[in-house]
Amino acid sequence: MSSYRDLLKTRGVARIIAAQLTARFPNGMLSLAFLLHIEHTYDSYGVAGLVLAALSIGQAIAGPLTSRLMGRWGMRPVILTAMIICALAISTIALFPLGIAADMVIALIAGLSTPPIQPAVRTIYPKMVNSSQLTPLFSLDASAQEIIWVLGPVIVTFVSIQIGTVWGIMLAVAFLIGGGIWFLTSPELGRVRIPRSKRKLGVVLKKPPVMLATVVGFLLVAACAAIEAGVVSTFGEGGAEAGIVLAIFAVGSLVGGLSLGHKPIGPWALARRMAIVFVGTAIAAAWLNIWWLAVFLFVAGIGIAPALAVMFAIVSASVRFSDTAEAYGWVGTGQLIGAAVGSALAGFLIDGIGAVGAFLVAAVLALLGFLVPLLGKRFHPDLRGRDASPLPDTEPVATITG
Repeated sequence: MSSYRDLLKTRGVARIIAAQLTARFPNGMLSLAFLLHIEHTYDSYGVAGLVLAALSIGQAIAGPLTSRLMGRWGMRPVILTAMIICALAISTIALFPLGIAADMVIALIAGLSTPPIQPAVRTIYPKMVNSSQLTPLFSLDASAQEIIWVLGPVIVTFVSIQIGTVWGIMLAVAFLIGGGIWFLTSPELGRVRIPRSKRKLGVVLKKPPVMLATVVGFLLVAACAAIEAGVVSTFGEGGAEAGIVLAIFAVGSLVGGLSLGHKPIGPWALARRMAIVFVGTAIAAAWLNIWWLAVFLFVAGIGIAPALAVMFAIVSASVRFSDTAEAYGWVGTGQLIGAAVGSALAGFLIDGIGAVGAFLVAAVLALLGFLVPLLGKRFHPDLRGRDASPLPDTEPVATITG
């Protein structure tokens, strides 16, 4: 734990982690807020699903595009413009019910304009700490983001039910704007400029570690989405048990990230961490009892944040600095698609054979998430004793100090 204490004492690290988590807090709120609001407005979960699908499609498309634009126009202009458009689009859905088709179009715009906070901050990290601190920093970041998924749904559900669904959405907008301004005013954004990439969009995916992280990230998040659907189906939407089990699942990820984040990253690192997720998920599927699920989903969770941290590190160590934001954008897109696919597959199996079907889907996805890095070991960089910082570009990178 001393490595994390040293990290948080490093200039700007605690501030930038807190700012980006606040700015990304709507990620844990918007899906549920839209679900509650659209269902309340149109009395249809099907319509709510269409609006959420449009939002997810927009976010998936935006990932690499807005990330790449940061190298062309700068981080602050891109994030600020996206934040304003996204906030206006989300607010329009909350305040002005314009019809199903219009709400879908506006949700697509909201997704397309989602501020690229995550690619930006993961591009900044290598410039804030020394090489020995970078992997623990990625792990700390992956662990801390569990706060978004634990507190976000709880807060937005409470506000939407107790006060109103419009207020639930507008609270997410408040986090988006407040956290975004905090992040934009952080000095670190002014000290680092992403060089303009000279490569075509998507070329970075030819880097095997980037593709490996994108595919495994897709499978990991798909498995998590299936687990969430299975837990909700097991205990019902209104049951406190579902919230308790999912919170324990997230706490497992937090504990795993803090416990394993300082471990050296060898060529087997990603496979080992995904093995933890698979074993915990497979055993959890055997008995849908609250305590059984709580214990073994906690075990499965232990591998999640460490696996994400490994993905961030191998991407960072494998691409040029000018390509890091786009690379993280593709990884994020893979995860967003995974969330949609995992939920959809789980839904089909739940309708067919019951809640256990979702856990079987999750176990299969987690198994694939273990096999891909196991069979693709030769594409996994060995970062033991090696700097995980991005490769330098061939031309000088401007750094502003002051």
